[in-house]
Amino acid sequence: MKTFVFGHRNPDTDSVCGAISLSYLKNKLGFNTEARILSDINKETKFALEYFNFSIPKYLNDVKVKIKDITYHKDYMINEDASIYKTYHFMNLNNITGIPLIDNNKKFVGYVSLKEIAHSMINDSTSFLDTNFDNIKDTLKSEIYYKASDEIKGNIIFASFEDNTFINKVTLNSDSILIVGDRQNIIEYAIEKKVKLIILIGNFSLDDSTYLNAKNNGVNIICTPYRSFETCKLLGLSNRINTIKRAENCICLDINDYMSDFIDISNKTKHTNYPIVSKNGVCHGMLRLIDINDYIKTRVILVDHNDKSQSVVGLDEAEIVEVVDHHNISDIITSMPINFRNMAVGSVNTIIYFLFNENNVSIPNDIAGLMISGILSDTMVLNSPTTTYMDRFVVMDLAKQIGMDYKDYGMKLLKSGMSLEGETIESIIYRDYKAYTVLDKKFAIGQVLSLDFKEFELNIDDYVKALDKISENNNYIMTSLFVTDILNNNSYIIYSTKSENLIKDAFNLDSIYQGIKINGILSRKQQILPNIIRAIDKI
Repeated sequence: MKTFVFGHRNPDTDSVCGAISLSYLKNKLGFNTEARILSDINKETKFALEYFNFSIPKYLNDVKVKIKDITYHKDYMINEDASIYKTYHFMNLNNITGIPLIDNNKKFVGYVSLKEIAHSMINDSTSFLDTNFDNIKDTLKSEIYYKASDEIKGNIIFASFEDNTFINKVTLNSDSILIVGDRQNIIEYAIEKKVKLIILIGNFSLDDSTYLNAKNNGVNIICTPYRSFETCKLLGLSNRINTIKRAENCICLDINDYMSDFIDISNKTKHTNYPIVSKNGVCHGMLRLIDINDYIKTRVILVDHNDKSQSVVGLDEAEIVEVVDHHNISDIITSMPINFRNMAVGSVNTIIYFLFNENNVSIPNDIAGLMISGILSDTMVLNSPTTTYMDRFVVMDLAKQIGMDYKDYGMKLLKSGMSLEGETIESIIYRDYKAYTVLDKKFAIGQVLSLDFKEFELNIDDYVKALDKISENNNYIMTSLFVTDILNNNSYIIYSTKSENLIKDAFNLDSIYQGIKINGILSRKQQILPNIIRAIDKI
């Protein structure tokens, strides 16, 4: 089973490169993993991937349990031409109260329940047959028969009168289906009239001459071991199941529907069984309400985050098998013990470097390039306060391996993501954006790198409006955008209107205004977030 490896919901270079690198390591160790992203990558990350010839990972929209993940019954369906008798016994054998009907191409044509079968057999006329030869043969347990035609359709007649009375009073034709015993005169009369079918009860068999005459007249013959009463009772059950009057509306599910949505539907409808039908109409089987406790969870490895609000949609329904992160421990909960690697370093790729070493797996040059990109991005070319001696050691070692001037490459990498060309206000805010919850209070911090704050200053009112809207829509007490200048070692703050006092308190400011510059502030993790949490604690 494949395990998906991914970073946080708004992917940055460290998280994407970390997911790719860790997935490579896991696969070398014999696991089946695939790196994914949760949303669009930024320009900087795209630069790194293209520089080292990597494709952008595929999207992972969610990990919610879907119908296809549940152990539903793939073989619980029956052809619409099957007999009522066969359908009933299939349902009884499998202890189900209904079943989907399909055509010869497995296309869904309807659903029938035991209640509908019972209603039909009690209330509908059983004197007319609309079925095929094999249904009758199988229902009546016939081993001796002559099949002249597949389709059997006509009126059922039982030879209950004395021979002469029957021949003189009862009209037979090609639509007649005759049930008869050892009544040679009536049998010959029926063959002469070219009836559709003669059913011989008690395993009575024809002599050679009569059999040949029936064959020459195209008359179907079935010999059944049952007596007259049993034959009459069973014959109606040989009708096609699609002749049963059924409810027109049937709730069907697609294999890609979510289990949570199905539970909501079932709570409203109170049905027991639900056909599984794809968009093109093909039936895949049936889901019973009691089946929903048996399902396969999507296996995931979280990289560069352990906060549910920053992760994939539906994480609660997935199986988290491992976490590799360098942030504070948050609210991820697992039902089983897992490998959780968390280190106080500047980049998740630094941790992954040591995982390679611990498992004696060599790092290819292209993977090494991605790992350097992640570290340089998250530590702002080793200038961030979050940078540790381990980050520096890893960058030096990997740069030496691939012959790279990491400082030159690092500046090119960061500058590649600074351009605002072609981006909206909202896309810039969400470029590197993280939401948090502290003491039941929600807030969000965006951060972008820039060497020229004037680009932001010209549209600062629009940024404030966008931040206000985000705060209002998400019930945040604060939404902010930090524009960080790594060369001059400072950040400018744009913030939602209602969070002015919170920002002022967080950074001990005597006065505050939109776009205020704070010297020495570069790291969201070590400098921005702790100050804001401290201010929230006072509220």
